[in-house]
Amino acid sequence: MWIKKRKEDLQVNLTPLIDVVFLLLIFFMVSTSFKKETKITVNLPEASGEVSEILPDSIEISVSKEGEIYINGQALVNRKITTIKDAIMSISNDQSMPVVISSDENAPVQAVIKIMDAAGQLGFANIQIATQQPSEDSE
Repeated sequence: MWIKKRKEDLQVNLTPLIDVVFLLLIFFMVSTSFKKETKITVNLPEASGEVSEILPDSIEISVSKEGEIYINGQALVNRKITTIKDAIMSISNDQSMPVVISSDENAPVQAVIKIMDAAGQLGFANIQIATQQPSEDSE
């Protein structure tokens, strides 16, 4: 008489594999930086004049070619004058602090006027517009 041996099904245990995948997922989630670094490129208009350094204690406002406004590197959500005023006041209440406007040469003039108007309404009197020295081929 023959004894039939039962053939056992071979199975791969997936539990350790799933554990490793979850650990990798957690590692990448924790080690990944989600901060979005922005750097705007502003092509300054040219002007001849005295070269002065930007003071370390100043409010730097940049206007991109498309008219987007950045205050100390942080983009504003809209271009309303109240938003600009709130952003300036969140940086400093000291009206003696200089406000330096770096506007792209092709930026809309209305954006620069709004910034100057907002700073003036808040009592800032030292408003500077950043330019670059003219290049030799443009003279």
